[in-house]
Amino acid sequence: MADIKGSPLIIRADASIQIGTGHLMRCLALAQAWKDSGGKIIFITACQTESLLQRLRDEGIDIHLLSHPHPDPADWRYTKGILASNPNSWVVLDGYHFDETYQHYVKEAGYRLLVIDDLAHLEHYYCDIVLNQNLHAEQLNYSCEPYTRLLLSTNYVLLRREFLAWKGWKREIPVTAQRVLVTLGGSDPENFTLKVIQALQEVKVPGLEATVVIGASNPHVDTLEAAVRQSRIQIRLICDARNMPELMAWADVAVTAAGSTVWELMFMGIPAFLITVADNQEQIAKSTAEVDALIRVNNILENWAEILADKIYRLIFDHERRARLSYLERSLVDGLGKMRVIENLEVSKPARS
Repeated sequence: MADIKGSPLIIRADASIQIGTGHLMRCLALAQAWKDSGGKIIFITACQTESLLQRLRDEGIDIHLLSHPHPDPADWRYTKGILASNPNSWVVLDGYHFDETYQHYVKEAGYRLLVIDDLAHLEHYYCDIVLNQNLHAEQLNYSCEPYTRLLLSTNYVLLRREFLAWKGWKREIPVTAQRVLVTLGGSDPENFTLKVIQALQEVKVPGLEATVVIGASNPHVDTLEAAVRQSRIQIRLICDARNMPELMAWADVAVTAAGSTVWELMFMGIPAFLITVADNQEQIAKSTAEVDALIRVNNILENWAEILADKIYRLIFDHERRARLSYLERSLVDGLGKMRVIENLEVSKPARS
């Protein structure tokens, strides 16, 4: 791998109630790997959530805040000034609002560009590298430049440092599952978490308990706290958890949204139920269900919470299926993804469009 000591990596990613926290958090994983390899991190973001910003500060990351993200012209005016002070940098874009125009801006300024993508939704990609860490990535058709490299599949999953400390850990599969982890993303504006809590009330299993994790951007804290107080089963509610690997290790099964948390759960080998809380999660949900890595619950159906309760009940007593799911998940996400990405971020003369 090329020597990156002191070389800047400039990351442009946002987080909010509307877009969630996944873009920012997976960029944090990449930032950790770059910094651990001796590089410098500059993070440009419109994120306004203090706890998320503190996570970046805790890593010693240089943060630049902007108020009006692209397509507002103020975004690029601010960003290009930071780029100008850091020549020969790699730039990372992660977010559906960074379109072809924004990629053009970065390339015309003479910088190497990595775009983290999930959907191949743009007509053309002008970057040096496209990174898509999803199971369905190799099925997508990317229109891109001749020099563009495609890093596609779960071989490139970006996991934060706290997860990698668990590499080699062996999950025990109990005869009967009793511990349920619920984690539906950093914001969950439609409050699917409440529906899952309600569904758990219908799972009649002695000793059943749950941990519900919500993000710092979740707007429904009061409602969820009330639901937990009224619960017939033991539930603890955790906001902005800093120990997700430990919580995943504690749980026997999980209920999750079809976002980047999926890959964390797979790495930890936890059998999980999958629901979609945003349209852009549909492909992840479909591809993971197709290979039987996770169990999908179609939450578009009116009685989906009732269906979820029944599926949880059945899986609790199905030791063989839980063991099979756990083994398959860990075979798909090995924890080496971000180092494979770093190896592709060669320090060389920028390619221009």
